[in-house]
Amino acid sequence: MLKTFESLKPFLHPTKVYTDNFLFKLHYRFTFIILLIATVLVTSRQYIGEHIKCISGSIPEHIINTFCFFTTTFTVVRHFNNTALDSGAIFQPGIGPYHFEEEPIKRHAYYQWVPFVLFGQALCFLVPHFCWKKWEGGRVKQLVLGFKMAGLSRYIHQKLKFGETEIPSMEDTEQRVQDIRREIKYRMRLNSQWGIHLMMAEWMNLFNIVLQIWWTDVFLSGQFYSLGFKVLSENWNNKMDILDVVFPKVTKCHFNKFGPSGSMQVHDTLCVMALNIINEKIYTILWFWFAFILMMSILAVTWRFVTLMMYKSEWFSEKAFRSTKAGRHVNKRDLDTVIYECNFSNWMFLYFLASNLSDFLFNKIIKNLAAEFSEFHPNPAYDNQQNLRLVSEKPGISSIDTVDGAPLLKGEGSKTD
Repeated sequence: MLKTFESLKPFLHPTKVYTDNFLFKLHYRFTFIILLIATVLVTSRQYIGEHIKCISGSIPEHIINTFCFFTTTFTVVRHFNNTALDSGAIFQPGIGPYHFEEEPIKRHAYYQWVPFVLFGQALCFLVPHFCWKKWEGGRVKQLVLGFKMAGLSRYIHQKLKFGETEIPSMEDTEQRVQDIRREIKYRMRLNSQWGIHLMMAEWMNLFNIVLQIWWTDVFLSGQFYSLGFKVLSENWNNKMDILDVVFPKVTKCHFNKFGPSGSMQVHDTLCVMALNIINEKIYTILWFWFAFILMMSILAVTWRFVTLMMYKSEWFSEKAFRSTKAGRHVNKRDLDTVIYECNFSNWMFLYFLASNLSDFLFNKIIKNLAAEFSEFHPNPAYDNQQNLRLVSEKPGISSIDTVDGAPLLKGEGSKTD
């Protein structure tokens, strides 16, 4: 059975450079894997047997099985009755005698489409992440990879090479830090669209989970919204439960054919729906998982809004950066000086750097940036308007909110837009 899931192995490897957050991983990694596993399960007949097995005395078995699977089976609404089950009047929920075209029945056709819908939903959870990767443009990854192994340079004075692994010297690291400082100060841009694109991707995650919940409810004929609540409140001592109603294990099917004299003959068939044993577990789990993802997505969007409103706050920025991998020991004064010059996109970019770089490298970048900015802003807490005017009037110098370019490093001392 384990070989069935070997195709999912590539999706389980963790990302080395983080250009997103935990919420994105809940969508494009965890939910995607859950839906792929569900798709594999509902298409693996060797574990659950035939998806449908029907009983009809005069019709060949393979014909009636194929016919009832490709058409719709049904259950009788009035036979979803625990009292009738307990008294022995019926032997399965929804199964029993009924008057043709005179009483309501419930048709079931979703089981034909379950694997296609699950796989399509899995792909939908990849879309926001794909869009964000295109918008982000690989800036963070290229920058972080440019500093690969550079954290060891504090202990060496000459470049070392072991096979394909290269450890830069302290001089190389200093040069790269200087390049980053110049890029962020003069050419960084990380235009306002970079931060906006991140927010758009997070809103896309929220919209997608709402869309998937709605679509699943439509797919299950309006029975998905309340499925989890009914499962939690179910009395499992009864012979019939909510899962028997939504995912019946035994259904009825009518096969019509002409008799020898040309008259229409109706064959009443009983079908065992083995696939629904799996379906009921899958959709019950998905209800609770989708509810969790929805709450997390709402919290993520709320948090991003708070970040947008508060990123200029020294207290907020200090707390945010100290929660990252590299920002735990960053100098508060240097950080405040840099944050003062950042727009929201710049702030988020530095936050991603702090989540990927070592504290040694990140602190050097912040220190160098702070030194550069302090030449024009000796005391950012005072005379803000005057200081901003000095920067805008300085020849060849642009405000951090309006400069162009992207901090992408191809190699030592080289920069690309």
